[in-house]
Amino acid sequence: MPQVAHLDPSTPMPAQLREKTGPVVLVNTFFVPREVTDEFLELWAQDARVMKAQPGFVSTQMHRGTAGSQLLVNIAVWESTEALAAAHANPEFRKASSRLPEGVIAHPHVFEKIAVEGVCVA
Repeated sequence: MPQVAHLDPSTPMPAQLREKTGPVVLVNTFFVPREVTDEFLELWAQDARVMKAQPGFVSTQMHRGTAGSQLLVNIAVWESTEALAAAHANPEFRKASSRLPEGVIAHPHVFEKIAVEGVCVA
């Protein structure tokens, strides 16, 4: 398992997953040492295949920081926090996640879309 750090310590991911809401967006920012980036992406792809097969999964997209950044960001859309929590509890996913390379730090956080008048809709 990668090391997990919480972007907002007042609302760690386990607390977020207990809230019944949806749809939700999981934004998971990973610090990945350069020397293990290829290995990380291969293992993340395996994890993503497991997650894609779970009920309530909508989509996922990995993003890489520019200019040699060591940050990667996964944005995954789920129908609900319940579906996301069930997928994270899946033994196949937990096993796959445990193989991520040493030095990887994950910063997961769950979000809901909001409307901002004149700019975007929820």
